[in-house]
Amino acid sequence: MTTTLSRPPDDLAPVQDAADRHRLTAPTGIAALGLDALASTAYGPEAIVLALAVADAAGIGFTLPVTLAIVGLLVVLVICYRQVIRAYPDGGGAYTVATHNLGPRAGRIAAASLVVDYVLNVAVSVAAGVAALTSAFPALLPWTVEVGLAVLALVTVVNLRGVATGGRVFAIPAALFVLAVGAVIVAGLLRGEPLSPMPAPSQPEITESVGVLLILAAFANGCAALTGIEAIANATPSFRAPRAKRARRAEAALGAVLGILLIGLAALVERFDARPTDGRTLLSLLTEGALGTGFGYVAVQLLTVVLLALAANTSYGGLPVLLARLSSDSLLPHIFGLRADRQVYRQGILALSVVAGVLLVFSGGQVTTLVPLFAIGVFVGFTLSQAGMVRHWLREKGRGWQARLALAAIGATLTAAAALVITAEKFFDGAWLIVLIIPLLVLGFSAVHRGYDRIGEKIGTNTLPERPQRAGSAVIVPVTGMSRLTSECLTTALSMGRDVVAVHVTFPDELDEAREILRKWHAWRPEVPLVCWNPGAGSSARASSTTCSPATKSASSCSSANSDPTPGGNGFSRITAARSSPDPSTATPMRPSAASTSNSPREPGQPPETALR
Repeated sequence: MTTTLSRPPDDLAPVQDAADRHRLTAPTGIAALGLDALASTAYGPEAIVLALAVADAAGIGFTLPVTLAIVGLLVVLVICYRQVIRAYPDGGGAYTVATHNLGPRAGRIAAASLVVDYVLNVAVSVAAGVAALTSAFPALLPWTVEVGLAVLALVTVVNLRGVATGGRVFAIPAALFVLAVGAVIVAGLLRGEPLSPMPAPSQPEITESVGVLLILAAFANGCAALTGIEAIANATPSFRAPRAKRARRAEAALGAVLGILLIGLAALVERFDARPTDGRTLLSLLTEGALGTGFGYVAVQLLTVVLLALAANTSYGGLPVLLARLSSDSLLPHIFGLRADRQVYRQGILALSVVAGVLLVFSGGQVTTLVPLFAIGVFVGFTLSQAGMVRHWLREKGRGWQARLALAAIGATLTAAAALVITAEKFFDGAWLIVLIIPLLVLGFSAVHRGYDRIGEKIGTNTLPERPQRAGSAVIVPVTGMSRLTSECLTTALSMGRDVVAVHVTFPDELDEAREILRKWHAWRPEVPLVCWNPGAGSSARASSTTCSPATKSASSCSSANSDPTPGGNGFSRITAARSSPDPSTATPMRPSAASTSNSPREPGQPPETALR
């Protein structure tokens, strides 16, 4: 009979409540998993302006339209990922969607692209934060790598305390950054013009008409602002129950905040006619124009430094959950699926920190070395995820499936185009390395899976095993005397099996001692037969046995017998024994084996078998 529990038993409720304390709510989910997306407002609009500025004022005039197109793609992605969360609440994001709808190979490509993006996000975020810090404090410039590793260690330690701890710790800086950038946008738009003239642009102006290629280049550059939007869907299991509802709420809130900030900054760029300037970020120029160079400017810059450095936390919230999902599918060692206390996938966190630290060391902590590798992987994941949702809606249908299908198809088309443009533009700047690494990771996943398949074949995990059979086994307990240790050893032996034999090894000059042990054994009545074995008696093929039956008083009744050890046995396969009887002359016949009779219950008051051999 099968019983289904409609709700957890009451005695499990405290355990679930304790586990939920270490999970995310919607606000802490944005802080723990959305810092990457929020921090992209510091470099996303600048990437658009860098591409458009070559067309002078005409190009800058397209900043807002290009940003609106990117925000439109953002809206599509947010809606699609909310659908992913509802359809696949166990997490995994693009990997899960692609695997279920496009096949294992597509799923592995999606997983490899996300792994690359998460690792690069940590390295780029930490390097960008340190670069902003060394710009404000040039004395730290020779220690760029060391400061980056220190920031990485800090983020690692916080996340080892639990993803909810990271969300609570980083929620305040995230909220302050959003408020500060919002204040810059509102003040600048209300002012209408910068407090002081914008500095002269350092990028040479190339007079040309704005063409399709330029718009595509700006669009591809600005799509870097969308990195991190998928992290919530990947880490849905990290949320408190109801997980899907909280994760969908966090996804919508993150998309709304990011979209408003991007549109506001783009409008401010056109209002101030801001251009790229050497040694200055676009956000710092806009902040100076809107708030001046006083306390507000310093506060925004410091918050930008902190958020850029902490944006790495998005990877710590998403990648360990993805690695755990991969390990459950036998694509990674199963150790990545082990969850420590505070609901932490410790091995995934440590692996991410080690790889990101290696990247920081080999790149010298330079953002320019890492940026060309960034954003390609995430758009590959976007494309496979939305293509998978197209197959999902074609198969599942349901209410309103046509609109959802159209939305997923649009998302797949736009993200595929963005992925192709980004790869083509940055291929010779280092993107070729990502094009090489992703297939290598896919091959690695496949190799691990084949290894687990071979192990499964050997232990028969994919077939029904033979039915278990009861097999007799004797538990032999060496006995040197009567003590509490003897009792504890026999208790343990009886818990291991029913056929328990106590053995006391004696020699010809110790027969009196052996008879004394037999007498005490009979008085103790442990319900376990005792064999006293004399290794010097008889030959190896035929051992002489003397069976003793202590009388009711202190006397003993002994008889001689022979036991034939089984070939290759240990000499105890046949144990001759006699039951105790009030009168030695009425001793019961010898029994062939203690092992074969120990399963038979004794009558109340019946003493155990004893044998002297």
